[in-house]
Amino acid sequence: MERAIATMAALVLGTTLLATAPLGAQAQSGAAPHTGDQSAMDHSAMDHGTHAMGAEEIADAPGDAPPPPVPTDFPADRFFPADRMRVSREAMVKEMTFSTFALQVDRLEYRTGKGGDGFGWEGQAWYGGDIDRLVLESEGEGTFAERAERIELEAYWRHALDPWFNLQLGVRQDFRPDPQRTYALVGIEGLAPYWFELGGQVLVSNRGDIHARGKAGYTQRITQSLVVEPEAELDVAFQDVPELNVGAGFERLELGARLRYERNRSLAPYVGLHWERKLGATARSATAAGEAVSGLSAVFGMRAMF
Repeated sequence: MERAIATMAALVLGTTLLATAPLGAQAQSGAAPHTGDQSAMDHSAMDHGTHAMGAEEIADAPGDAPPPPVPTDFPADRFFPADRMRVSREAMVKEMTFSTFALQVDRLEYRTGKGGDGFGWEGQAWYGGDIDRLVLESEGEGTFAERAERIELEAYWRHALDPWFNLQLGVRQDFRPDPQRTYALVGIEGLAPYWFELGGQVLVSNRGDIHARGKAGYTQRITQSLVVEPEAELDVAFQDVPELNVGAGFERLELGARLRYERNRSLAPYVGLHWERKLGATARSATAAGEAVSGLSAVFGMRAMF
């Protein structure tokens, strides 16, 4: 019994000494016990990674070293015979320089309004590639049961100036109105910033009169199948042409908007509005001749690509 009491007393004493040993060590070293409050700690001599952050900033700073030289070798030559790879590259470049034929009818439409029912068209056919093309383009309008008011046929060479704009050089033949005119044509067309399609032409006739035409359009896709396309066209005459009832200045303005169902790009029906007005001296000449100066029409048509 006495031996058991002595053993228990020894265990209690050892446990007490182990529990109090850290406190004693802290007291001897003068360190404050950990209470969760670090206000008593001295941070003045601590380095918070200044050198590491500085090294990182220096590494991220842009340098002024010259760019590496443009590689002149071909990685495939390391694994295949160089002569065979050269022939393959020449064949690939040759395939990229293609020539093809296309026919595109941008507008073929029926127009109805107060001035009577009429028609209008605009389209082109071309042969060539991305850089150079030969283009045949036609545009016109008229009223049913009457002679066409305007028939134009253009033939020109189109050359890409850059990825966005093309140069046009050629001729235009006006079959209507009478008398007929033949024009030398120089123009530019392309895609401007924000996806506006722009075009401009200067025309000099075989009689010496000078005209200009500007076009602008925008294609906005509403859904995967519905596309709305507003357009504007402005004609300018640089001098009076009495035989054509055209006065110097702004000659004619056309505005239109068409909603197209383009489930299949090869054949897409559309509906829309078309407004046309003669301007300036040309409008005064039309009024004197008893002709309408402006007209608004609802249009129903088809766009096709072949």
